[in-house]
Amino acid sequence: MVDLSVKIHQLELKNPVMTASGTSGFAGEINDFYDVSLLGAVLLKGITLKNRDGNAYPRMAETASGMLNAVGLQNKGVDYFIKHIYPAIKDFDTSLIVNINGSTIEEYIEVAEKINELEHIPAIELNISCPNVKEGGMSFGINSRSSEIVTREVRKAYRKTLIVKLSPNVTDITEIAKAVEGQGADSVSLVNTFLGMAINAEKRIPLLSTITGGLSGPAIKPIALRMVWQVYNAVKIPVIGIGGIMNATDAIEFMLAGASAVQVGTAIFKDPFIPLRIVDGINEYIERHEIQSASDLTGLLQV
Repeated sequence: MVDLSVKIHQLELKNPVMTASGTSGFAGEINDFYDVSLLGAVLLKGITLKNRDGNAYPRMAETASGMLNAVGLQNKGVDYFIKHIYPAIKDFDTSLIVNINGSTIEEYIEVAEKINELEHIPAIELNISCPNVKEGGMSFGINSRSSEIVTREVRKAYRKTLIVKLSPNVTDITEIAKAVEGQGADSVSLVNTFLGMAINAEKRIPLLSTITGGLSGPAIKPIALRMVWQVYNAVKIPVIGIGGIMNATDAIEFMLAGASAVQVGTAIFKDPFIPLRIVDGINEYIERHEIQSASDLTGLLQV
């Protein structure tokens, strides 16, 4: 049997394939298609302290080799999640990871404290990189100092595995990665979406209500891959690769570049079964190349 298991700090995954936050709801939605226990982890939709209605419509647009979104972290708040959603998903046999967000450091801390008390949530993904909110989000992740502060304060409040999600909309992503590593991050996930826009030329208006939004999909893969490789060579903590992963070959490339695990996002909108095919493809690749385990793929790039 091929050993597909990987470890992200204390988080043990049965395989290295996760769904990216915001692309599979709160796990129950994707579980309607197939058993989520077949995945390494499910990243739940972003959660904030209070209810957020999100941005006005239209807030999604298709682009060449990708898509733009400006959903704006629509959710009913952490207390609603704890009372109504968590009881329905807590027994799923996979790692459930909560993506937490805030407009202030105090909000991040309060959400982290509440999630910390949930027995069946083994990790959080600290989102300091969302480009679709006016306050908080990416503003915390675009320089080393603010990244350090929010990571340090959340680390004080949260005792389990802390993953920090990094923004690609920076000059040097390795500096941000090293900054959060120094303040207690157990892992970094990258990249979040790139800030972009789309225009309706006939009407001479933006396609998104917010004018700009986050670009994801195959179009960003080469840049995301480069950033994962750079960060892997700059930090000692595990790296989770994200960005345009549409098939097993894409996922394997991220792992060869240094990712310990990967998140699949935009591909799910095309076909929710793609993550399962990626698991199978990684398994086949390991067998064919006579590699010991999935974890041995990490950083195996020959340069």
